[in-house]
Amino acid sequence: MGVARTRSARTAERGIRSARTAERGARTRTADRGRTSLDRERAVARAGRARAAQTAARTNAAARRNLAVNRQRNLTFARNVALNRDRDVRIVNNWRNDRFRGANYVVFYNYNRVWHDRVWWVNNYPRVVFVLGGWWYWNAGYWYPAWGYDPYAWYPYDGPIYTGYADRMPDRIVEDVQLALQQQGYYAGSIDGLLGPQTRGALAAFQADYGLAITSAVNKPTLQTLGLA
Repeated sequence: MGVARTRSARTAERGIRSARTAERGARTRTADRGRTSLDRERAVARAGRARAAQTAARTNAAARRNLAVNRQRNLTFARNVALNRDRDVRIVNNWRNDRFRGANYVVFYNYNRVWHDRVWWVNNYPRVVFVLGGWWYWNAGYWYPAWGYDPYAWYPYDGPIYTGYADRMPDRIVEDVQLALQQQGYYAGSIDGLLGPQTRGALAAFQADYGLAITSAVNKPTLQTLGLA
């Protein structure tokens, strides 16, 4: 009886030791798998950081190249504007000469400031709008300053603006002209729709270069040459 119990005890101990060994082996394998997974994650992270660094390096290099290119473009643009500005072309405000007698310029030749009150303008010209800091009326392809519509309004540019259609506002066509002149190196100011001295000077230089009558204003031949009409 005692020998049987001893054998049973030994067998149980061996079972316990086997179980403990299996448990330790399982823990070891789990730990190994955990370390392997961690190593993989670390490797992936390192590779990701390496790729990010390479991408950042390429991006920075491209940015530096683009900056250099843009600087060169800006310098070239500035030189073109300076060249065109330096031409001996003056802003024209007097259109009373034979150069403006032709059909494309006769509205400038005949232009006179007309002063009426608001009632007169409304009764005679149904299309009157407020743009460019004042009131303008539409007549046969052109917008003109409606002097007197508002007694306190003032027009830095006093003359016709050709648009061709009544739904093309004068400030919008001036913006289009400014952008086109800027793209060709004649204008370096703001795209603001204002027909001020800088825009008129750019128009004069462009008109002189292309053999157009120098009105320093927006007229049909200028729009056609700019590709805007």
